[in-house]
Amino acid sequence: MTQYFSRLNAISFFSFSVALCFLASSALAQDIVHPGYEVAPERRTTGIGKFYMGREISFVMGHQAAQWLNRPSRIQEEMPDQVVANMGLAADDVVADIGAGSGYFSFRIAALVPEGKVLSVDIQPEMLQLIEEQKMRNRVENVDGVLGEIDDPNLPAESIDAAIMVDAYHEFSHPFEMINGIYQALRPGGRIFLLEYRGEDPSVPIRPLHKMTEEQVVKEMSVFGLEWTETLDFLPWQHMMIFTKRG
Repeated sequence: MTQYFSRLNAISFFSFSVALCFLASSALAQDIVHPGYEVAPERRTTGIGKFYMGREISFVMGHQAAQWLNRPSRIQEEMPDQVVANMGLAADDVVADIGAGSGYFSFRIAALVPEGKVLSVDIQPEMLQLIEEQKMRNRVENVDGVLGEIDDPNLPAESIDAAIMVDAYHEFSHPFEMINGIYQALRPGGRIFLLEYRGEDPSVPIRPLHKMTEEQVVKEMSVFGLEWTETLDFLPWQHMMIFTKRG
């Protein structure tokens, strides 16, 4: 902890004029205050040198690594079918898969919401193209790609019943703005499923900035008054954390 605070002494505050812009946004109307960002003179190997609530943000995995997202070992490492089964979805739910990548989770979710829809949100058009090709190949009609922005998931207000982020949140360069957009898009009672590699566990073979502790995630979600419903720890390496928008 001492090392952490000594490092922060060398970090300059991100311009508060940026934060003030957000105070004029819809977030202000709901008494949500932007905690602000900090920038460091040097970044860590896998970081971008930008901090949010004490956490350095990781770089984004590019579409060039799409094959890694579909690696066979992911079935054992991340148990995607069990994850989707534990979401408790209704057949007509609308679910946003934020940072959908190649659609690894999107199509699994789609099978469970035959009367609903999956909105596969990604900032990389190349990823959305992969999803579109898989849609056509497998004749899936209830998955729609959505081109997001680094600070906006581009989802209409109160349009979704749930959002899921799998190993993606730690890469958001604008986490406040992204969660604000998701929060606004959730219907009252809607849920966020947030999966991250366990930062508390040094035995998890993932680089530190690509992991998050439960404590850190809860702290960041609390900015929006999201209710920490529960954490499911049946996965080998990840937390599956559930947050609910109060009705």
